[in-house]
Amino acid sequence: MRRVVCPGSFDPVTNGHLDIISRASHLYDEVVVAVLINKSKKSLFTVDERADMITEVTREYGNVRVDTFYGLTVDYCREQDIPVIVRGLRAVSDYEYELQMAQMNHRIAGVETLFMATNPEYAFLSSSLMKEVVRFGGDISGLVPDLVHERLVERLTQD
Repeated sequence: MRRVVCPGSFDPVTNGHLDIISRASHLYDEVVVAVLINKSKKSLFTVDERADMITEVTREYGNVRVDTFYGLTVDYCREQDIPVIVRGLRAVSDYEYELQMAQMNHRIAGVETLFMATNPEYAFLSSSLMKEVVRFGGDISGLVPDLVHERLVERLTQD
């Protein structure tokens, strides 16, 4: 079985993330979306909320499984016997950072990294930008799944 992991914080998941997950699901038998537990970062959504949202919006793919992890992605890959990490690239700045990570991951664990160019329609998206726009009343319809949009608005307009 060909397996790949798509790691990230996904706080929250965007249509850019889903583009990469969907495309990977056509190339691999199983895509594991691994939601990072980052104890040093203040997240808007809990890790369980993020995992639940991703589970819901990827249900249609059939071969996507959502999990959570803490630590190095390569350690997770070893524990789960997953030989490949998939990463989306939006810009040259992403490439420089991701290349360094891919080389380190290969060096310490022999894990390969597959880079996918993000669909230009989503190249400007980031979770941080989506939160910022909603926080100030902007419309992000079509940039995140409807479920995520609803939860973002609910969470960020409670004040």
